[in-house]
Amino acid sequence: MIVTTTPSVEGRKIVDYKGIVFGEVVSGVNFIKDFAAGLSNFFGGRSGSYEGELMEARTSALREMESKAASIGANAVVGVSIDYEVLGQGNMLMVTASGTAVITE
Repeated sequence: MIVTTTPSVEGRKIVDYKGIVFGEVVSGVNFIKDFAAGLSNFFGGRSGSYEGELMEARTSALREMESKAASIGANAVVGVSIDYEVLGQGNMLMVTASGTAVITE
């Protein structure tokens, strides 16, 4: 499965558009990660616990989007966009990946 943020796949012709596909992940952040992030915020530096959670959520959203594209017969997803949102009182992270599922030659 080719996944790209561009509107086309270089060197390949899009022969069919299958529709928009999404992958959504809502991930909770627990007390320990909140505490570790708070220490990073107080002392300065990056929060490895939040970064790890963010990377895992992004990867899961992309995998889900690819799976949905494959299930409708696509071999590529173009125009991919990833959106991040904090839900609730900051303890839930939503990551959405979206793009257009296509068939390329």
